[in-house]
Amino acid sequence: MSKKSQGISRRRFIHTGAGALGSFALAAPFIRTARAQAPTIKVGVITSLSGENIFGGNLTRRGYDFWAEMANQKGGVEVGGEMLKVEMFYGDDQSNPATGADAAERLIVQEEVDCLFGPYTSGSTIAVQPICQKYQVPMISGSAESPNVWKAKPEFNFGMIPAVDNSAGRSLGVLGDMSEPKAAKVAVIGVNEPFSKETGEGFQAGAEEAGLELVAYELVPATGDLTPTISKIAALKPDIVAVGGHEEVLINVVKTSKSLGFRPAALIMHYGVTNPAYAEALGADADGTTGISVWLPSVPYKDDLFGTAQEYNEASHNRWGSYPDYTEAACSASGLVLADALKRLGKKPANPADKAALKDAIAETDITTFYGPVKFEKEGDHYHDNIQPVPVLIQIQDGSVVAVGPKDAAAADLVYPLPAWN
Repeated sequence: MSKKSQGISRRRFIHTGAGALGSFALAAPFIRTARAQAPTIKVGVITSLSGENIFGGNLTRRGYDFWAEMANQKGGVEVGGEMLKVEMFYGDDQSNPATGADAAERLIVQEEVDCLFGPYTSGSTIAVQPICQKYQVPMISGSAESPNVWKAKPEFNFGMIPAVDNSAGRSLGVLGDMSEPKAAKVAVIGVNEPFSKETGEGFQAGAEEAGLELVAYELVPATGDLTPTISKIAALKPDIVAVGGHEEVLINVVKTSKSLGFRPAALIMHYGVTNPAYAEALGADADGTTGISVWLPSVPYKDDLFGTAQEYNEASHNRWGSYPDYTEAACSASGLVLADALKRLGKKPANPADKAALKDAIAETDITTFYGPVKFEKEGDHYHDNIQPVPVLIQIQDGSVVAVGPKDAAAADLVYPLPAWN
């Protein structure tokens, strides 16, 4: 896929996404669709429809909505031998965890939703978990990746994406193994908020496991001038710079590094590299960045609703105008998990006892979807997280995201060391 077909700016994304879905970019904390007349399955979505995390919030909404649209096109979801349409309700956390908790309570109490789909950020997810527990309403989280979500052992929350402590360190090890000449030193930058901090800690642990010397570990605020941090790291001459953060921070790391003439042999980031806006914002400067993905259109999985991973990829592109990343895919797969659990439950969860039974059905999930296998952990630090997907090392080459490792998953050779900035 070409850079032109994959790329979309943050501004254009918000504009086109809002046009397709309704004007939710400036949404109030609580949004409701028009009520359906026939019996429905009510799903409440908590995510960032405004504030600094609106880009990621829109991605989660697209993923969840695409499942609902596709399911309804085929008659809905099967419950007790009857097909029920899906009705979606929305709560805007305004990129604030406390607001997310309030929105979740409104969805549960006022709209009487049968299930929740979780927020974009781990911070909001952690804030909503006690609300789910209080009202005994299950939540399927298509985005949260902080290990702290699962270390809390949430009874009513289930995660689709492996936690970053599982994926970040492993991918850094893959990069170290593939580097030639062999990388020896790594510097880690993490943003001081839950997901990004834990990503940095995952990279830190991965460096130790891979036998790499950790020459710097820097926690930075989400906004602000990165020049002092990058200058300090540049002086230490690491082979690899690993960054944990959301899209804006990743873009700023590259821009600041170029302005200082600092180009490490490898730059690895976690979330954001697969987002079309990353390459669009940086142009040719995005090339060479490596990242982590737990889903690609080339994975060999399929299901009855979306078909193959590639078919989902194309259908999502046709619907929204840009190709989905793994968060969108995981959010769409969240709906498949709900549909499977409802079918096995065999009845609409009309009261707290039924909702608790739905939670138990979700806990027993063992299915394969276009996104991959889904089976939730029942003990340990990843309790109720789906750690089945295997992380793939990807790299932006000529504006496109390609798999470069491990070798048995590679579609192209790793570019290492990176050339000097143009």
